[in-house]
Amino acid sequence: MAQAKFKVGQMVDFNPGRATIPASTREYKIVRLMPLEGSERHYRIKTIAEQFERIAKESELTTRASL
Repeated sequence: MAQAKFKVGQMVDFNPGRATIPASTREYKIVRLMPLEGSERHYRIKTIAEQFERIAKESELTTRASL
């Protein structure tokens, strides 16, 4: 199985495609790694500003820039 790019608990930026529900501009935390779907891993992510989790493709996530 391919190595996951992100780890549970890691903070990331979420940049969804245009066809999805608009995302908050806040940082997201990786909550859970999901199984591979096709050739791309999916993650459950959550931000403090929302009460629900989202599912994001690995290609929609980027490492949070350090300040």
